[in-house]
Amino acid sequence: MNTSLGSQEYILKPDHLKFFEEGILKRIITESAKKTGSIVEVITTASQIPELVGVEYIDAFNLLNVTHIGVLDIRTREDAGKKEYLDRIRKADVVMFTGGDQLRLSSIFGGTEFLQVLKTRYQKENLVIAGTSAGAAAASTNMIYRGQSNKALIKGEVQITAGLGFIDSVIIDTHFVQRGRIGRLLYAVASNPGMLGIGLGEDAGLLITEGTMMEAIGSGLTILVNGRKMAETNIYDVEMGSPVSIKNMRVSVMSIFDKYDLIQNQLNIKKSIKVEEGVFIAPTSTE
Repeated sequence: MNTSLGSQEYILKPDHLKFFEEGILKRIITESAKKTGSIVEVITTASQIPELVGVEYIDAFNLLNVTHIGVLDIRTREDAGKKEYLDRIRKADVVMFTGGDQLRLSSIFGGTEFLQVLKTRYQKENLVIAGTSAGAAAASTNMIYRGQSNKALIKGEVQITAGLGFIDSVIIDTHFVQRGRIGRLLYAVASNPGMLGIGLGEDAGLLITEGTMMEAIGSGLTILVNGRKMAETNIYDVEMGSPVSIKNMRVSVMSIFDKYDLIQNQLNIKKSIKVEEGVFIAPTSTE
Protein backbone atom coordinates (compact mmCIF):
# COMPACT_ATOMS: atom_id res chain seq x y z
CA MET A 1 0.00 0.00 0.00
CA ASN A 2 2.32 2.69 -1.28
CA THR A 3 1.67 5.96 -3.06
CA SER A 4 4.26 7.80 -5.13
CA LEU A 5 3.59 11.39 -6.16
CA GLY A 6 5.49 13.84 -8.35
CA SER A 7 5.20 17.12 -10.22
CA GLN A 8 6.57 16.37 -13.68
CA GLU A 9 3.92 16.11 -16.40
CA TYR A 10 5.92 15.27 -19.53
CA ILE A 11 8.65 12.83 -18.76
CA LEU A 12 10.72 12.47 -21.92
CA LYS A 13 12.31 15.90 -21.94
CA PRO A 14 16.14 15.89 -21.86
CA ASP A 15 16.30 17.78 -18.55
CA HIS A 16 14.00 15.36 -16.79
CA LEU A 17 14.58 11.94 -18.36
CA LYS A 18 17.47 11.08 -16.06
CA PHE A 19 15.46 12.10 -13.03
CA PHE A 20 12.65 9.75 -13.90
CA GLU A 21 14.96 6.88 -14.89
CA GLU A 22 17.07 7.17 -11.74
CA GLY A 23 14.43 8.67 -9.45
CA ILE A 24 10.69 8.40 -9.16
CA LEU A 25 9.89 5.72 -11.76
CA LYS A 26 12.75 3.55 -10.60
CA ARG A 27 11.63 3.91 -6.99
CA ILE A 28 8.06 2.97 -7.95
CA ILE A 29 9.31 -0.30 -9.42
CA THR A 30 11.58 -0.91 -6.44
CA GLU A 31 8.60 -0.58 -4.09
CA SER A 32 6.45 -2.98 -6.11
CA ALA A 33 6.47 -6.57 -4.85
CA LYS A 34 7.24 -7.99 -8.31
CA LYS A 35 9.92 -5.39 -9.18
CA THR A 36 10.65 -5.37 -12.94
CA GLY A 37 8.13 -8.19 -13.40
CA SER A 38 5.30 -5.91 -12.27
CA ILE A 39 2.16 -5.37 -14.30
CA VAL A 40 1.92 -1.59 -14.75
CA GLU A 41 -1.26 0.18 -15.88
CA VAL A 42 -0.92 3.83 -16.93
CA ILE A 43 -4.12 5.90 -16.71
CA THR A 44 -4.02 8.85 -19.13
CA THR A 45 -7.49 10.22 -18.33
CA ALA A 46 -6.25 13.63 -17.13
CA SER A 47 -4.28 14.35 -20.29
CA GLN A 48 -5.46 16.08 -23.46
CA ILE A 49 -2.85 14.11 -25.43
CA PRO A 50 -3.35 10.61 -23.98
CA GLU A 51 -1.83 8.71 -26.91
CA LEU A 52 1.47 10.62 -26.71
CA VAL A 53 1.67 10.48 -22.92
CA GLY A 54 0.93 6.76 -22.90
CA VAL A 55 3.75 6.04 -25.33
CA GLU A 56 6.16 8.18 -23.28
CA TYR A 57 5.48 6.18 -20.13
CA ILE A 58 5.81 2.86 -21.96
CA ASP A 59 9.21 3.97 -23.26
CA ALA A 60 10.32 5.23 -19.84
CA PHE A 61 9.34 2.02 -18.03
CA ASN A 62 10.98 -0.04 -20.78
CA LEU A 63 14.25 1.76 -20.00
CA LEU A 64 13.92 0.27 -16.50
CA ASN A 65 13.43 -3.23 -17.98
CA VAL A 66 9.71 -3.21 -17.17
CA THR A 67 7.81 -4.70 -20.09
CA HIS A 68 4.33 -5.59 -18.76
CA ILE A 69 2.86 -2.12 -19.34
CA GLY A 70 -0.66 -1.23 -20.39
CA VAL A 71 -2.33 2.11 -21.06
CA LEU A 72 -5.93 2.64 -19.95
CA ASP A 73 -7.30 5.27 -22.32
CA ILE A 74 -10.36 6.11 -20.21
CA ARG A 75 -12.09 9.28 -21.42
CA THR A 76 -15.64 8.97 -20.05
CA ARG A 77 -17.48 7.49 -17.07
CA GLU A 78 -18.80 4.84 -19.43
CA ASP A 79 -15.22 3.87 -20.29
CA ALA A 80 -14.44 3.56 -16.56
CA GLY A 81 -17.16 0.92 -16.21
CA LYS A 82 -15.88 -1.37 -18.95
CA LYS A 83 -15.24 -4.93 -17.75
CA GLU A 84 -11.91 -5.05 -19.59
CA TYR A 85 -10.54 -2.12 -17.62
CA LEU A 86 -11.92 -3.38 -14.31
CA ASP A 87 -10.30 -6.76 -14.89
CA ARG A 88 -6.98 -5.12 -15.71
CA ILE A 89 -6.78 -2.99 -12.58
CA ARG A 90 -7.66 -6.05 -10.49
CA LYS A 91 -4.47 -7.69 -11.83
CA ALA A 92 -2.16 -4.64 -11.80
CA ASP A 93 0.79 -4.30 -9.41
CA VAL A 94 1.34 -0.60 -10.18
CA VAL A 95 -1.24 1.98 -11.29
CA MET A 96 0.09 5.30 -12.61
CA PHE A 97 -2.08 8.41 -13.07
CA THR A 98 -0.51 10.86 -15.52
CA GLY A 99 -0.66 14.65 -15.61
CA GLY A 100 -3.21 16.94 -17.19
CA ASP A 101 -6.42 18.24 -15.56
CA GLN A 102 -7.21 16.82 -12.12
CA LEU A 103 -10.88 17.79 -12.46
CA ARG A 104 -11.16 15.22 -15.25
CA LEU A 105 -9.95 12.55 -12.83
CA SER A 106 -12.42 13.41 -10.07
CA SER A 107 -15.42 13.86 -12.39
CA ILE A 108 -14.79 10.72 -14.45
CA PHE A 109 -13.81 8.33 -11.64
CA GLY A 110 -15.76 9.71 -8.66
CA GLY A 111 -18.31 7.20 -7.35
CA THR A 112 -17.39 4.49 -9.89
CA GLU A 113 -16.69 0.80 -9.33
CA PHE A 114 -13.29 1.46 -10.94
CA LEU A 115 -12.27 3.84 -8.15
CA GLN A 116 -13.70 1.59 -5.44
CA VAL A 117 -11.68 -1.37 -6.71
CA LEU A 118 -8.52 0.74 -6.60
CA LYS A 119 -9.25 1.99 -3.07
CA THR A 120 -10.00 -1.50 -1.77
CA ARG A 121 -6.86 -2.97 -3.31
CA TYR A 122 -4.77 -0.03 -2.07
CA GLN A 123 -5.99 -0.54 1.49
CA LYS A 124 -5.77 -4.34 1.60
CA GLU A 125 -3.13 -5.43 -0.91
CA ASN A 126 0.42 -4.61 -1.94
CA LEU A 127 -0.63 -2.20 -4.68
CA VAL A 128 1.46 0.82 -5.64
CA ILE A 129 -0.55 3.84 -6.80
CA ALA A 130 1.49 6.62 -8.39
CA GLY A 131 0.63 10.02 -9.80
CA THR A 132 2.40 12.87 -11.51
CA SER A 133 1.15 16.47 -11.77
CA ALA A 134 -2.67 16.20 -11.90
CA GLY A 135 -2.41 12.55 -10.90
CA ALA A 136 -0.62 13.61 -7.72
CA ALA A 137 -2.96 16.53 -6.97
CA ALA A 138 -6.01 14.26 -7.22
CA ALA A 139 -4.65 11.52 -4.94
CA SER A 140 -5.89 13.08 -1.70
CA THR A 141 -9.41 13.28 -0.30
CA ASN A 142 -9.53 17.03 -1.04
CA MET A 143 -7.83 18.69 -3.98
CA ILE A 144 -7.20 22.15 -5.40
CA TYR A 145 -8.51 22.41 -8.94
CA ARG A 146 -8.39 26.15 -9.61
CA GLY A 147 -6.85 29.37 -8.33
CA GLN A 148 -4.51 32.00 -9.77
CA SER A 149 -1.24 32.18 -7.86
CA ASN A 150 -1.22 35.99 -7.67
CA LYS A 151 -4.77 36.11 -6.25
CA ALA A 152 -4.65 33.00 -4.08
CA LEU A 153 -5.03 34.82 -0.75
CA ILE A 154 -8.22 36.56 -1.87
CA LYS A 155 -11.27 34.84 -0.41
CA GLY A 156 -13.03 32.71 -3.01
CA GLU A 157 -10.19 32.56 -5.55
CA VAL A 158 -8.92 29.08 -4.62
CA GLN A 159 -11.38 26.33 -5.52
CA ILE A 160 -11.30 22.98 -3.71
CA THR A 161 -13.27 19.83 -4.44
CA ALA A 162 -13.17 16.11 -3.66
CA GLY A 163 -10.19 14.16 -4.99
CA LEU A 164 -9.77 10.43 -5.52
CA GLY A 165 -9.35 9.78 -1.80
CA PHE A 166 -6.30 7.53 -1.58
CA ILE A 167 -4.71 9.71 1.15
CA ASP A 168 -6.55 11.39 4.01
CA SER A 169 -5.78 14.63 5.88
CA VAL A 170 -3.52 16.15 3.20
CA ILE A 171 -4.02 18.46 0.23
CA ILE A 172 -1.49 18.46 -2.60
CA ASP A 173 -0.41 21.13 -5.07
CA THR A 174 2.06 20.49 -7.90
CA HIS A 175 4.52 22.56 -9.99
CA PHE A 176 4.73 24.38 -6.70
CA VAL A 177 7.98 26.33 -6.74
CA GLN A 178 8.08 27.12 -10.46
CA ARG A 179 4.53 28.53 -10.51
CA GLY A 180 4.66 30.29 -7.13
CA ARG A 181 1.73 28.45 -5.60
CA ILE A 182 2.49 28.99 -1.91
CA GLY A 183 -0.56 31.26 -1.59
CA ARG A 184 -2.89 28.53 -2.87
CA LEU A 185 -1.66 26.10 -0.25
CA LEU A 186 -1.74 28.67 2.57
CA TYR A 187 -5.36 29.45 1.72
CA ALA A 188 -6.35 25.79 1.48
CA VAL A 189 -4.82 24.95 4.85
CA ALA A 190 -6.18 28.09 6.54
CA SER A 191 -9.67 27.04 5.48
CA ASN A 192 -9.10 23.56 6.94
CA PRO A 193 -6.16 23.50 9.40
CA GLY A 194 -6.58 19.77 9.98
CA MET A 195 -5.08 19.10 6.55
CA LEU A 196 -1.35 19.07 5.86
CA GLY A 197 -0.55 21.10 2.74
CA ILE A 198 1.99 19.47 0.41
CA GLY A 199 3.60 21.53 -2.37
CA LEU A 200 5.60 19.45 -4.85
CA GLY A 201 8.30 21.31 -6.76
CA GLU A 202 9.66 20.27 -10.15
CA ASP A 203 11.67 17.03 -10.05
CA ALA A 204 10.23 16.41 -6.56
CA GLY A 205 8.33 13.37 -5.43
CA LEU A 206 6.95 11.73 -2.30
CA LEU A 207 6.69 8.07 -1.43
CA ILE A 208 3.86 7.56 1.07
CA THR A 209 3.89 4.18 2.81
CA GLU A 210 0.79 2.77 4.54
CA GLY A 211 -0.71 6.27 4.38
CA THR A 212 1.43 7.32 7.36
CA MET A 213 5.08 7.91 6.37
CA MET A 214 6.24 10.22 3.58
CA GLU A 215 9.73 10.08 2.09
CA ALA A 216 11.02 12.75 -0.29
CA ILE A 217 12.40 11.38 -3.55
CA GLY A 218 13.83 13.18 -6.57
CA SER A 219 16.15 16.17 -6.69
CA GLY A 220 13.55 18.92 -6.10
CA LEU A 221 11.97 20.38 -2.99
CA THR A 222 8.67 19.67 -1.26
CA ILE A 223 7.06 22.40 0.86
CA LEU A 224 4.87 21.42 3.83
CA VAL A 225 2.25 23.81 5.22
CA ASN A 226 0.99 22.77 8.66
CA GLY A 227 -1.98 24.66 10.11
CA ARG A 228 -2.57 22.62 13.24
CA LYS A 229 -0.92 25.29 15.42
CA MET A 230 -2.17 28.24 13.38
CA ALA A 231 -3.05 30.99 15.88
CA GLU A 232 -5.67 32.93 13.94
CA THR A 233 -7.22 33.70 10.57
CA ASN A 234 -10.03 35.95 9.39
CA ILE A 235 -10.96 33.71 6.45
CA TYR A 236 -14.46 33.13 7.89
CA ASP A 237 -15.11 36.84 8.66
CA VAL A 238 -14.11 38.70 5.50
CA GLU A 239 -16.35 39.07 2.48
CA MET A 240 -15.80 37.25 -0.80
CA GLY A 241 -13.11 39.02 -2.83
CA SER A 242 -11.35 40.41 0.26
CA PRO A 243 -7.76 39.55 1.27
CA VAL A 244 -7.24 36.93 3.97
CA SER A 245 -4.96 37.19 7.01
CA ILE A 246 -3.21 34.21 8.62
CA LYS A 247 -1.17 34.20 11.84
CA ASN A 248 1.56 31.68 12.74
CA MET A 249 1.27 29.14 9.95
CA ARG A 250 4.11 26.61 10.10
CA VAL A 251 6.10 25.94 6.89
CA SER A 252 8.76 23.23 6.43
CA VAL A 253 10.89 22.14 3.46
CA MET A 254 11.69 18.52 2.57
CA SER A 255 14.54 17.45 0.31
CA ILE A 256 15.61 14.02 -0.88
CA PHE A 257 15.53 11.22 1.74
CA ASP A 258 13.84 13.39 4.40
CA LYS A 259 10.87 11.67 6.04
CA TYR A 260 7.67 13.02 7.54
CA ASP A 261 5.51 11.06 9.97
CA LEU A 262 1.87 11.91 9.21
CA ILE A 263 0.70 10.47 12.53
CA GLN A 264 3.19 12.32 14.75
CA ASN A 265 3.39 15.36 12.42
CA GLN A 266 7.17 15.23 12.66
CA LEU A 267 9.83 15.90 10.03
CA ASN A 268 13.03 13.85 10.15
CA ILE A 269 15.79 15.61 8.18
CA LYS A 270 18.61 13.45 6.87
CA LYS A 271 21.94 14.96 7.88
CA SER A 272 24.09 14.07 4.91
CA ILE A 273 23.81 12.76 1.36
CA LYS A 274 26.26 12.12 -1.43
CA VAL A 275 25.75 13.50 -4.93
CA GLU A 276 27.53 12.15 -7.99
CA GLU A 277 26.84 13.61 -11.43
CA GLY A 278 23.39 14.74 -10.37
CA VAL A 279 22.41 11.38 -8.87
CA PHE A 280 21.57 11.42 -5.16
CA ILE A 281 22.76 8.53 -3.01
CA ALA A 282 20.93 7.63 0.18
CA PRO A 283 22.90 8.06 3.40
CA THR A 284 23.47 5.07 5.63
CA SER A 285 20.37 4.66 7.76
CA THR A 286 20.76 4.97 11.50
CA GLU A 287 17.10 4.20 12.23
